[in-house]
Amino acid sequence: MKLHHQIFIAMLAGALVGSLTAETSTLFGVPVLAGYDLVGSLFINGLKMVVVPLIVTAIINGMTSVGDGQNLGRMGLKTVALYMTTTVVAVLIGLLTVNLFSPGVIDGQPARDLLGLASDTEAVLAGIEGRGAGDFTQILMQMLPPNLIAAAADGQMLGLIVFALLFGYFLRTERNDAGRSLRDLIEGIYQVVMKITMLVIRFTPLGVFALIAATVTRTGLDAIEPLAWFFASVVVALTLHAFVFMPALVFFLARRSPLRHIQAMTPALLTAFSSASSAATLPLTMECVQNRAGVSQRSSSFVLPLGATVNMDGTALYECVAAMFIAQAYGMDLSLATQFMIVITAVLTSIGVASIPAASLVAITVILAAIGLPAEAIGLILVTDRLLDMFRTAVNVWGDSVVTVLLARSEGEEQVLQRPVADAERAAQAVNAHAAGQDQTDR
Repeated sequence: MKLHHQIFIAMLAGALVGSLTAETSTLFGVPVLAGYDLVGSLFINGLKMVVVPLIVTAIINGMTSVGDGQNLGRMGLKTVALYMTTTVVAVLIGLLTVNLFSPGVIDGQPARDLLGLASDTEAVLAGIEGRGAGDFTQILMQMLPPNLIAAAADGQMLGLIVFALLFGYFLRTERNDAGRSLRDLIEGIYQVVMKITMLVIRFTPLGVFALIAATVTRTGLDAIEPLAWFFASVVVALTLHAFVFMPALVFFLARRSPLRHIQAMTPALLTAFSSASSAATLPLTMECVQNRAGVSQRSSSFVLPLGATVNMDGTALYECVAAMFIAQAYGMDLSLATQFMIVITAVLTSIGVASIPAASLVAITVILAAIGLPAEAIGLILVTDRLLDMFRTAVNVWGDSVVTVLLARSEGEEQVLQRPVADAERAAQAVNAHAAGQDQTDR
């Protein structure tokens, strides 16, 4: 059975089993929820274990195979332009949807009192107390961490990415025997890390089952009822962005089949949905893009690690819809200028707070403060935050993969999404071998 079919079945089974168990359920005296958490945590930890070596070796390999500095600069500009464009469009789609649905208004009245604040509002606010716009300045500090090991341990990927970019750039200039040996060593490490990644991926269905079962057990499928219109607004906006705008880019700009790309990325998307973590899904995302979509290692290793850190289409869209919903619920009449400010703030915060704990909640409190609403208002959306986090994470990963395909096609890679998924792994290996041979010629 294909991996994405296994994952899909595991998601359905997890939702069913989770709906039949409660937080107090036990099996042979052992709490069932604790068992779900154990299996899910082991799976996520396995993926996170390979993230750091995968990012570092993949970026360095990508940098050494880019070619001259002109090619590198061109790829960098394209990547930034594509990421910014898709994020802005995502926020605009969210703004349009929330204005059409008006989920914060029920029977013509603001819904603040009808909804009520979530019971854990105070705990959440305590967790993000002291965070806000001032945290954005720390992003610059994270780009050049004083201790790479500590940065990796804290999950600050931005510093590792910058270091790997610099290391790869200057490694390209080392044309002596030591430079060639080091490039071969890093290539060997990358290949071994990918094999470890594939081993972890084999257990994806089991991990997905446990993650979904734990989520449904805790929240229940009825958790969205009080906020059904808000939930629907976010899901509709995410669907429009993911399955209308992004496929249009693949079809019209990349000249490739969006359906084939969706088929290639299904395992990564289902894992992103289950884990709600772009970083943890990165190893599987790279495997799908390279071996199933046929994108070269040169392009994917340059674009995907950066995207997993700074490209947050789904998050930016969610921040915009959430802020607008809360404003509607409080009866605020937002002008076009204020809505434009929400758009800009959502785009910037989705990038700026990517590596901050409780990133989305921090960003939403910043937007609320900008339009004059209290931080406590975030309590209106906490009930559905976990479920919507799963949706927006999948859209984040999908956006990364689409941008990678667009960049690869703009760089003249004809093999992208040309072969059936079953044959894509052999095609990707051939392309990567060709790129390695070309790299030796350039040196």
